[in-house]
Amino acid sequence: MAEVTSVSPTTTPSAEEDGSRLDWPDLIVIVAYFIFVLAVGLWSSRRSQRGSVTGYFLASRNMHWIPVGASLFASNIGSGHFIGLAGSGAASGLAVAGFEQSAIYILMLLGWLFVPVYMSSGIYTMPEYLRERFGGQRIRIYLSFLALLLYIFTKISADLYAGALFIQLALNKSSPAWLYLSILFLLGIAALFTIAGGLTAVVWTDFVQTILMIFGAFILMGMSFNAVGGYQNLVENYPYALAMNRALDSSNSSCGIPPSDYMSLIRPIQPGVSDYPWTGMVFGLTINSIWYWCTDQVIVQRTLASKNMTHAKAGCILASYLKFLPLWLLVLPGMAARILYPDRVACATPEACEDICGSPGGCSNIAYAELVLNLLPTGLSGLMLAVMMAALMSSLTSIFNSASTIFTIDVWMWGRKRFSKISSPSETELLIVGRVFVLMLVGISVIWIPVIQSSGNSQLFDYIQSISSFLAPPICGVYLLAIFWERANEPGAFWGLMVGLVIGMLRFVVQFSYVIPPCGSDLPDPRPDIVKTLVGNVHYLHFSCFLFLITVAVTIGVSLITKPIDPECLYRLTFWSRHDTRVRKPLVEKKRHEENTSNMSGKPTEPRQLDMEQEAQSTPPLWRRILNTLCGVSPNAGVTEEVPPELTPEEKAKEAASFLYEPPFWKNFVNYNAILCLTLTTFVWGFFS
Repeated sequence: MAEVTSVSPTTTPSAEEDGSRLDWPDLIVIVAYFIFVLAVGLWSSRRSQRGSVTGYFLASRNMHWIPVGASLFASNIGSGHFIGLAGSGAASGLAVAGFEQSAIYILMLLGWLFVPVYMSSGIYTMPEYLRERFGGQRIRIYLSFLALLLYIFTKISADLYAGALFIQLALNKSSPAWLYLSILFLLGIAALFTIAGGLTAVVWTDFVQTILMIFGAFILMGMSFNAVGGYQNLVENYPYALAMNRALDSSNSSCGIPPSDYMSLIRPIQPGVSDYPWTGMVFGLTINSIWYWCTDQVIVQRTLASKNMTHAKAGCILASYLKFLPLWLLVLPGMAARILYPDRVACATPEACEDICGSPGGCSNIAYAELVLNLLPTGLSGLMLAVMMAALMSSLTSIFNSASTIFTIDVWMWGRKRFSKISSPSETELLIVGRVFVLMLVGISVIWIPVIQSSGNSQLFDYIQSISSFLAPPICGVYLLAIFWERANEPGAFWGLMVGLVIGMLRFVVQFSYVIPPCGSDLPDPRPDIVKTLVGNVHYLHFSCFLFLITVAVTIGVSLITKPIDPECLYRLTFWSRHDTRVRKPLVEKKRHEENTSNMSGKPTEPRQLDMEQEAQSTPPLWRRILNTLCGVSPNAGVTEEVPPELTPEEKAKEAASFLYEPPFWKNFVNYNAILCLTLTTFVWGFFS
């Protein structure tokens, strides 16, 4: 093996010890954090209107732009980002930051193109929008279940695994039992926030935790830069930060060598070699990002909770400015961790990596944890562990709230109205169902975690992005056509989604049916030649482009050969008709038992409380009163409140369209800020290219 220069770490990593790697001051900080955040969650829960569907799921549509923007950022930056971005930075350099920089462009699309349509249509959920846009229920139900699957595969399981991995390292416990004990603890806290307070509690705790995340991450960034001798030394020493013992791959090249273009956001197209090809980062990543930022319930739900369009746009701008931070707070510190602890973070033999972190494919995922546990003094280590927990909690609570919204509004209500003689479920029933579903989602997510552990991918962020590339592009294609092409209809959208699902699931199954041996392993590659060609040489971001084009082509083709939708049914459902004040004609004449949560004007209405007089006259049983108390449901919900006078269809249509009005001064203010933000991110792309 050729001799390679290695940089001595500035700080010697702690040896393996018996017991926790945290001291009692760290534990005090962590406990204080949980008490503080629980207090914020309980305070916001008490202030929220959590006894109504709009109050619980959309924070009564009364959120200020600051908590909206902070919640957008915190919902995105979970523990998977702390582990994944720093890990990918340690493994291959700066290019992974392109995922964060490209999100700034897409956030502008969210605020200026997508949210106006969602606001004027008056929907609660993304599948509900497609129900209004295309009619029928099959697309809405399909997308509801697919969204829930994506939450499990790419969000909840990955974040739980990342958070539990951090706790394991902190406590110096390698037993699988400790992994699951950590997961159960994290789940309990996150579920408590979501079940108790709804979206209001989630948004306000996100706001507090965003401040904590940024503050703690800035401290660690400064200390890691200082430990490696500054930014310039980091850039110069990174390619020489190699483990002492390195295995050889099948071509007799040394494992664990970082790429030569480690400081570039734009990398060449080299099938099977380049981890972030520029074509994939420009086109494939844009497709995935539009799905995530513009059509995913977790993100869009924050903007739907805004007071008005100006607050929604300002929240997107605040989140965009915050998205400049991960490059400096996570990716570059991950690169510094490789310099400081090369034998652990950059381990390059399967046996050594198995001993260090339990993953023979590599240990880059522990980069950020190594900085926290070995570089920071006592007390600050506990603060940064609290930061990790903040990232995890903010991400999980957002996902839980959004998933329960989708299940309750799009699945449960549909099933009740289809298979029950009762015309609409009661408000109390919907609130209880939404909270109980959170508990069910928790159990399913835990089951998938062993699959992540055995996937053979040492970079958690790549795992998350690859799953999105297999399942998300069809959703992106259908939403784009629904919003910007009036000729798109239900048969076209449905068959486009079905063809995209089949192709995406084929790649998904093939990808996880074979575990590729890590570099330096003596095990043979179990993949057939055709799988090596189609999977190994087609980057997941390139596959995303292919899947998107197939879906769009099928949707357009089928739409053109089938009957178009009456333009009177599309008022305020497309970008071009968002300001239309005419009364929208329902796509399907609804029978009484098929009444939706949105009326035909697009203005959301609360589900009807059935038999309220009978419920008010009788005292509910003890178990029901206890359940109502735990779920925040008032025993007189919907009974004592005064019902506002019913508006005419014309008045409802005008009210829905008027929601998009923006005062000229603030409209110009947010527009100028958007231009400034886009200019800055374009400069960053150019500087690091």
